[in-house]
Amino acid sequence: MAEPKPQSGNPYPLGSYDNGKGVNFALFSAHAEKVELCLFDKTGAEEIKRYEIKENDNNIWHIFIPGLSAGQVYGYRVYGPYMPEQGHRFNPNKLLIDPYGKKLVGKLIWHKAIFGYDLDSPEKDLSFSSLDSAPYVPKSVVVKDDYDWEGDVSPRTPIEETIIYETHVRGYTKLHPLIPDRKRGTFAGMAHKSVLNYLKWLGISAVEFLPIHAFFGNRHRKGWVNDNYWGYESFSFFAPEQNYLVRGEIDEFKDMVKAMHKKGLEVYLDVVYNHTGEGNQLGPTLCYRGIDNASYYTLSKDNKRYYYDSTGTGASFNVQNPYVLELVMDSLRYWVEKMHVDGFRFDLATTLCRYKTDFKRDSGFLYAIKQDPVLSKVKLIAEPWDTGYAGYQVGAFMPGWHEWNDKYRDCIRRFWKGDTYQIPEMGSRLSGSSDVFNHENRNITSSVNFVTVHDGFCLRDLVSYNGKHNLANGEENRDGSNSNWSWNSGVEGETDDATVKENRRSRAKAMLSTLLMSYGVPIILAGDELSTTRFGNNNPYCQDNIINWLVWDAVMDKDRDMVRFIRKAIKLRRRLKIFNRKKFFEGKSQGRKGYKDLAWFTEKGVEFSVADWNDHNRRSLSYAVYNNRSFVLTILNAESSDISWRLPALEGNTWELALDSSGKFNQSSKLGSHQMIKVPAWSTLVIEIKK
Repeated sequence: MAEPKPQSGNPYPLGSYDNGKGVNFALFSAHAEKVELCLFDKTGAEEIKRYEIKENDNNIWHIFIPGLSAGQVYGYRVYGPYMPEQGHRFNPNKLLIDPYGKKLVGKLIWHKAIFGYDLDSPEKDLSFSSLDSAPYVPKSVVVKDDYDWEGDVSPRTPIEETIIYETHVRGYTKLHPLIPDRKRGTFAGMAHKSVLNYLKWLGISAVEFLPIHAFFGNRHRKGWVNDNYWGYESFSFFAPEQNYLVRGEIDEFKDMVKAMHKKGLEVYLDVVYNHTGEGNQLGPTLCYRGIDNASYYTLSKDNKRYYYDSTGTGASFNVQNPYVLELVMDSLRYWVEKMHVDGFRFDLATTLCRYKTDFKRDSGFLYAIKQDPVLSKVKLIAEPWDTGYAGYQVGAFMPGWHEWNDKYRDCIRRFWKGDTYQIPEMGSRLSGSSDVFNHENRNITSSVNFVTVHDGFCLRDLVSYNGKHNLANGEENRDGSNSNWSWNSGVEGETDDATVKENRRSRAKAMLSTLLMSYGVPIILAGDELSTTRFGNNNPYCQDNIINWLVWDAVMDKDRDMVRFIRKAIKLRRRLKIFNRKKFFEGKSQGRKGYKDLAWFTEKGVEFSVADWNDHNRRSLSYAVYNNRSFVLTILNAESSDISWRLPALEGNTWELALDSSGKFNQSSKLGSHQMIKVPAWSTLVIEIKK
């Protein structure tokens, strides 16, 4: 029987598509002169056929091969000028993965053949490599979408009720004692009932995963101490990381999402569209660089051999190019429509919004998201900064976006460290950061509040170290932030000193309870509720070991009190509902009783005066919130000693203690209006009026 002849096929959809009669392949490249489709056996080890793609419509190269089906392994070779100084780095000796490939097979082997230039040449990237990279790189795989979602429905938790839990697929489950060995460190491990039951018990509403787009993790380059553990070096924006798959099937991710949805948990992805793992001009050629370097990356206007970089990783992805922007939008829609993801956190989002290197609120990226009928309906969270010029853009994103608020992080850390001059800013941070977000009818939920996330000290280290201890990263402790606003409580690192340990525990609980009793969307770093440590490393991006792994056996034996307290605080936030407010406060009287929607009280039971706000040595404050149904008073005491505190005078009402972060409040939980109480040192108290 004669072999089916290739047909011209269609330019869309991009990527590979199995229509039941064969497979259509479509690839964008504006500057290529020739493109070849290479077919491999199922292992990706042997090339079995090569086709020249002759059809090119509007920069889309396409071909249809009858008889092929899902499971076919393939890659591309793209021909064109190798002129780095003009921005072109085509090299057909390099096999390239499909930017739209939904699945990958094979591991990346860090070999000199994966580079487009000769590593041994004194000319470096101006030289040309004739080595074939095919034996050393992963290949793309044709997939067919026939997954049974069994009626899966997103929980669609209102953003004002959302509590985010940031974690890492591998690190969270790698040492979990109840998960079978083969499933540890994978999506299947995250879908295990022991994990799901714990997350549900804890009370969070959404799990946010550090990058799961394929980043070829755990590759261990020869002679290179660092490993790509966090995953902020994406090579594919459609295919999931292979190391997170047990059987190599992308349905494992879908199984996890479906299982989480059944538990009422949303799934968010931390996505890295601002750069790729190909890095700068000395990086490998695995995909975009070899397909069309001048289109996919933002080049230096002075010398196109080099890249414009606002990310600190070597090169910025060029979403100003409409084809590249289309890739990003198609990727996002794919993860929502086909993988049922509920939201995204955009790494270094400022880079995505640059036009001719300047941040623009009317950028193509923000406009494309805003008008998209699918993406405009999911949770959109920006990390609103990058490393480029004027890269700090907290508060500058459009209505409908939510932003990581590092101003909140720093202020809360400094307050509970015992720093002076914090009270005026605390007023804004606790109530939603109106000075940052209250414009253009934006809501309080624009602020995503955090004290700790993957980047920086974890909570236990925040109260245990004065300085970073990053020597294990191999960069002589130069990496990682020096502005941690941490305090070791008197001893650097681990200690048996009971007084120091008590101080640390008190401040850790006070900070997490403050986070949960603040206005905005809280995000909790996984493991903080269990007092896990990273041994003082505030930038463990390359540590695939117990620095990042959650050691379940150890922490569950020691810190049940901590996790039960955090669960109680989460449960209280949910029950009170008063912290779910969306609109900013006005400080005006509400309802018939004339109570203000927000009022600030001193330890004397009277409202703050200008002098109180300007008292630079003050380390305590309280705020009372009224919403016609509930009245809640939160007291924060960052002094090293107890404070005598008079409750506000609200005659005819009974106060009741709802939360004590210190566990040292020794008075009756039933309290009277204007009563004098003792607020323990380093503590957060929440008191509510019981009708």
